[in-house]
Amino acid sequence: MRDNTENINDFTQGNIVPKMLRFMLPILGALILQAMYGAVDVLVVGQFGTTTGISGVSTGSNVINLVIFTVAGLSMGVTVLIGRYMGERRLEQIGKVIGGAIVFFALLSLILAVFLLLMAGPLARLMQAPEEALDLTILYIRICGGGILFIVAYNLISSIFRGMGDSNMPLLFVAIACVVNILGDLLFVAVLHMNVAGAALATVMAQAVSVVLSLAIIRKRGLPFPMSRKDICFNQEIRNFVRVGSPIAFQEIMTQLSFLALCAFINRLGLDASSGYGVANKIVSFILLIPASLMQSMSSFVSQNVGARKEDRAIKAMLTGMGLGAGIGVFVALAAFFKGDLMAAVFTSDPAVIARAAEYLKGFAPEAVVTSIMFSFMGYFNGHEQTLFVMSQGLIQTFLVRLPMSWYMSIQPGASLTMVGLAAPSATIFGIILNLLYFHHYQKVLKGLD
Repeated sequence: MRDNTENINDFTQGNIVPKMLRFMLPILGALILQAMYGAVDVLVVGQFGTTTGISGVSTGSNVINLVIFTVAGLSMGVTVLIGRYMGERRLEQIGKVIGGAIVFFALLSLILAVFLLLMAGPLARLMQAPEEALDLTILYIRICGGGILFIVAYNLISSIFRGMGDSNMPLLFVAIACVVNILGDLLFVAVLHMNVAGAALATVMAQAVSVVLSLAIIRKRGLPFPMSRKDICFNQEIRNFVRVGSPIAFQEIMTQLSFLALCAFINRLGLDASSGYGVANKIVSFILLIPASLMQSMSSFVSQNVGARKEDRAIKAMLTGMGLGAGIGVFVALAAFFKGDLMAAVFTSDPAVIARAAEYLKGFAPEAVVTSIMFSFMGYFNGHEQTLFVMSQGLIQTFLVRLPMSWYMSIQPGASLTMVGLAAPSATIFGIILNLLYFHHYQKVLKGLD
């Protein structure tokens, strides 16, 4: 049984398409559940709470997402390092990677919790949260900040298993969290009428239950590599995965800050625009599921083949991911462009909010196609530990295209959210050009090393 599992999780041999799909589909499933996890808060508050509640959850969750994506970026270093050691068949190093990660991310959780609890007010004002929703935004940030340890732990556990080539366990963990979150939202918001506070409490409770159960499952199943309590300490592997993960994390910080800035631009347009963007943002999280699952899959797939010195196979995997993602993305883009109002109606019955959400989605829709191409490039470079370039290209496209274009469109008379939304695919197309140029350069570098 174990040999069969190891063969399935070995990406250095066999047909690429079925292996990639077998690994990617559970990741996609986990991301779908994770998107549902976030969307349920807005959906339940939209149906059983208030319009100000939607704005509070939307703006507050943007702040929390900044933390989550930063942690996910750092933990990508753990994924890549574990994948490389598996490709090199150095299983004894994996326990040290995980032990160092436990200590590092526990300390990081403490720092983040203190920061969010103390800075919730300034962060909400920096986001230019509508005055009517300011207190609710602060409340959401503080409650989620108090439970940040569980959010960080979930991301670390998932990154460890993805590095091992196991995407089924993260799917199970997020499924547990999603079910608990839905039940919590219905209890706290629909039944107890706690509005934003209920949504935040449900989020923290769901993550806590997921982490506790996932640790129990891991303890029962055991790990396929040696690890002892002595490995849980500050060690050399912390420097290694921070070196790989910190550029990704920094890029995520800057990217999420750009989305926070975009949220602030739109918040100035009024409560309907703020709430409409909040609804659209939850739909966007579903639109980007295929590209996100591709990047996570690609990083693990490529890192193993880099460790096994199979560069041709790594390139084939990247091209396969591009084809799969862009093909599916066409249908997703068409649905977002023509049926955005129907999607928004799932979250709220307010006609003005629905109209504003659909308006934004028309401009954003092409992102479903072009992001699959760019994220496949990024997964390829992450797998090669070229995370400094991944960070650089992300910052360039964000600050040269996405933010300036979003700001300019938002200050026009009768500002159209469609034109604001168009800034995202415009920036991504620019990013694809940068990735193509660097890919051509990097192939020359690799040939020079042979």
